[in-house]
Amino acid sequence: MNITIFGATGTVGQALLKEALSREHEVTAVVRDVSRLTEKHEHERLHVVQGDILDPASVAEHTKGREAVISAYGPKFGSEEELVEAARSLVEGVRRSGVKRLLVVGGAGSLMTDEGVRLMDTPSFPAEVLPLAKAHADAYEIYSQSDLEWTYLSPAAVLEEGRRIGNFRVGIDRLITDELGSSRISTGDLAAALMDEMEDPYFVASRFTAGY
Repeated sequence: MNITIFGATGTVGQALLKEALSREHEVTAVVRDVSRLTEKHEHERLHVVQGDILDPASVAEHTKGREAVISAYGPKFGSEEELVEAARSLVEGVRRSGVKRLLVVGGAGSLMTDEGVRLMDTPSFPAEVLPLAKAHADAYEIYSQSDLEWTYLSPAAVLEEGRRIGNFRVGIDRLITDELGSSRISTGDLAAALMDEMEDPYFVASRFTAGY
């Protein structure tokens, strides 16, 4: 497939980039600083371009003609509200480009726990991460109200930088935990889960999650 990835310089974005190229997709990576990717990745099917996810015109320019658009965008600490701005810009820009399929890697905070409350509303949720979790939840609402063929992937509670193992489970709105109550997944497996969904859509116009 011919796809565009936003946020490709981040930890999740680089895992997505690696997974997409290994599956022989044609990838346009939209970044603010081209050198951050070109110094690390050279591939005949990778095209690195400068663009701005917060500008709908830039989004439209770099997504036109693609079969799918992926966002793994993450703001800097203290600029969490940019997630909401990015969501609005993505929806508008992708709509302008004529592309229908939008897949977003978001946050785990709005997933439901076994106690029936959102993870971000539990007493043990880290206070320093709460602004980011709230911004992810607000962005999710924007995607969910769009007329695009959107899919929103919430990771497990703990997202660990690591390779793809391939042995993970998927769910919808409930946090996935193992037999010890731990909720975790590697960036490699999260990328695999998203690419699986892109290639064989099942969660169109819905959210899903992945974990061990």
